[in-house]
Amino acid sequence: MPIFQKRLLRRLAAVAITTLSLGVLSTHADAAWPERPIRLLVPYGPGGSSDVVARAMAAEMSRDLGQQIIVENKGGGQGTIATTEVARATPDGYTLILGHVGTLAVNPSMMPKLSYDARRDFAPIVLLAKLPMVFAVGKKVAANTLPEFVQLAKSRPGDLNYGSAGNGSAGHLAFEMLKTAAGIDVLHVPYKGTGAQVNDLLAGNIDAAAAGTPGLLPQAQAGSIRIIAVGSSKRLPVLPDVATVAEQGYPGFESSQWFGLLAPVGTPSAVIERLHQSAMKALATDAVRTRLAHDASEPSGAGPAEFAAFIDAEEKRWRQVVQDARLSSE
Repeated sequence: MPIFQKRLLRRLAAVAITTLSLGVLSTHADAAWPERPIRLLVPYGPGGSSDVVARAMAAEMSRDLGQQIIVENKGGGQGTIATTEVARATPDGYTLILGHVGTLAVNPSMMPKLSYDARRDFAPIVLLAKLPMVFAVGKKVAANTLPEFVQLAKSRPGDLNYGSAGNGSAGHLAFEMLKTAAGIDVLHVPYKGTGAQVNDLLAGNIDAAAAGTPGLLPQAQAGSIRIIAVGSSKRLPVLPDVATVAEQGYPGFESSQWFGLLAPVGTPSAVIERLHQSAMKALATDAVRTRLAHDASEPSGAGPAEFAAFIDAEEKRWRQVVQDARLSSE
């Protein structure tokens, strides 16, 4: 055998041994994961639906994984600040994002210069839950039902306003859907999170709001605000006397938000699978199921492939809503 062929074979053998060794080391590293606390970024401020879901899941998954999952609220920029940070984070499983309909399905249509790619920059882990939207008014607003609010808005076009957790948030899109369906002119007032929005609704600084039940239900139960409609296809057990938007004159209307866990693309598949298994265990616990049921949330558990397909379908659906309402990030 010529000497150059012998050298080539030796080099190929060395490369093969090195590759095998790295694979073994990687397997050991994945098996040892997690070895330190995990950050879970929430792209909105505290007090909203995203925050409630994230903290309920983090508490149970921390026990299962043997490492603390630290929830960090990082709002602003329509959820892009936190989402971009995770998109650019090291793909080692120690930095996660709570994905949301706003950041993954709405922003791609509303923000042409989005700083992340919702489909290419993330590895979906699990779809956690879906949460119906509710529509509420302040105590000063003379409306107890959706038809009464619509009549009031039509009698004062452009005079009433509504708040949301921010441009592109689920509440923003839900109310814009309602405006289009009902043919009313109501001014949008964006906030940096559900908490700030609800505070102004309670103070009478805004007339109405749309959000998930965690943000508005406690105040409604206390009599501080009135929920006049729910965006789901059927009434909620926690609000049996409140009719759906569809029941109140707008057939086919349905609006909900959803939450899921994602990691930066490139995160090892073994880590993704471990996180999925841990999330499924958490969703099955009494603590999480009770918390979700309290807010009328529906647990999911859809895995990586199904969650990815769901995101694609939602992006297409909300793109049409954005176009119909002529919304932009400006």
